[in-house]
Amino acid sequence: MPTKNAEITSRDVALGEVSYRVHTTGEPGMTPLLLLHGSGPGATGTSNWQAVIEELGDRYHCIAPDMIGFGDSTHLEDPPRGMKALNQVQARTLFELLDALGVQGPVTLVGNSMGGMISLEMALLDGDRVGPMLLMGSGGAPDLPVTEGLQHLFSFYADPTPESMKQLLSSFVHDMDVLAAKVDQVVTERMPYIERADIKRSHAAMFDPSAPKPGFTEEEMASIGHKVLCVHGRDDIIVPVQSSTWLAQHLPDASLHIIPKCGHWTQIEAHDTFIFLLESLVAGKL
Repeated sequence: MPTKNAEITSRDVALGEVSYRVHTTGEPGMTPLLLLHGSGPGATGTSNWQAVIEELGDRYHCIAPDMIGFGDSTHLEDPPRGMKALNQVQARTLFELLDALGVQGPVTLVGNSMGGMISLEMALLDGDRVGPMLLMGSGGAPDLPVTEGLQHLFSFYADPTPESMKQLLSSFVHDMDVLAAKVDQVVTERMPYIERADIKRSHAAMFDPSAPKPGFTEEEMASIGHKVLCVHGRDDIIVPVQSSTWLAQHLPDASLHIIPKCGHWTQIEAHDTFIFLLESLVAGKL
């Protein structure tokens, strides 16, 4: 008999400098998973992770915050320019969030796209508090080419319409015939966020063309000794699969799993495979 999906609880956690909107399932004391979403316009913890944390909430303490600069978490009045600078703020304050939530010991990090890069920043900042990491469709490779999908994401506010959002999100998946209803749902969820001035301000700062390009060095990756699983859709046209290949080559204890017939959202398009890989990583079977 299938397990009933866990109910998501959402609340605000004030940390002084910033506040996080946090979506959780499971209970404190269960094995903690910190799930970090990607950078698309209007992205939130639930738009990336709802189905995952609902399924896993009966056996893990799932924590899926809106990142600083996204959703209903803090949008800084004068945000740092560029993704790299913002990721470093996010990494530092996520440790403060874990403290506020009473999460003890190393936590498994699950990072989607930008969330993968934040995971790596956290490992560089305080590796003792980080457990195994699953990096899904992660950026971070130096000199990564700007795909047509990424360019659309960067310049979204030139035409911030539902039609443009649907076109953008359609490029996140490989098979729109199967996922058209899911894409329509995410478009509906994201549009109220996109229309907010603070969301637009954060987006413009993150993708400031004058800011340095984000990425890591070989030396930085060599210093991260954690167990890492890089997961990537073979047909990802947002972040090319070469990014995860580079990470897997330069992280000392990394494995690479490439999923065929799958785009950027492996947690949605290859949900069962993603859950299997994540639980296998947590159980030490990979």
